[in-house]
Amino acid sequence: MSEGTRPRLPWAPRLRAFQQDPGPVIELLELLKDDPERYVQRSVANNINDISKDHPTIAADLCRRWLDDAPPGRRWIVGHALRSLVKKGDRGALDALGFAEEPRVEVASVSLSPRPVKLGGELRFSFEITSTAPRDQELLVDCAVHFVKANGSTRPRVFKLRKLVLPPSGRAEIAGKVSFEEMTTRRHYPGRHRIDAMVNGVPHPLGQFEVCR
Repeated sequence: MSEGTRPRLPWAPRLRAFQQDPGPVIELLELLKDDPERYVQRSVANNINDISKDHPTIAADLCRRWLDDAPPGRRWIVGHALRSLVKKGDRGALDALGFAEEPRVEVASVSLSPRPVKLGGELRFSFEITSTAPRDQELLVDCAVHFVKANGSTRPRVFKLRKLVLPPSGRAEIAGKVSFEEMTTRRHYPGRHRIDAMVNGVPHPLGQFEVCR
């Protein structure tokens, strides 16, 4: 029921009327938001994610309201529904999830290896976050890799890393890796790439690295 009303369903024409006015869809989703089946929860979340691409404020406000006294299933829906907005650093979505406050942190001890990275290989990275706030901070930590496109320009892609709480002067080491193997959803090109740490949606540059054949 929910899947057939998605405004941007990948395997069907877009539902332009629902793109312009998602109100009827939201009325349906209200009836399904506490369904216990995971496949229904996933469909509801994907539907809100579609809505968020045309109406980010409506999607963030809906999710913020749904989080009041939310059971675990509904909380899962909200986290999955706001994924695209969170990757864009949307303040409304971050606020709904409790990560709106601009973080007071220092990012240091950055490591990127190997350099250069060969096509088909992977970049391993790590960095350290230190809190400079006088109280505990809830932090959502992602990384954004600015991939080189065929025309030489770059386009960022955000990868999830960690959620954590840092006390005053607390530190945490974050590590991850980025694959440069060929994928059906992403083709890689040689050139100078850039990587940023995203802390509550705020970018912290980690450096640049070359990708070669």
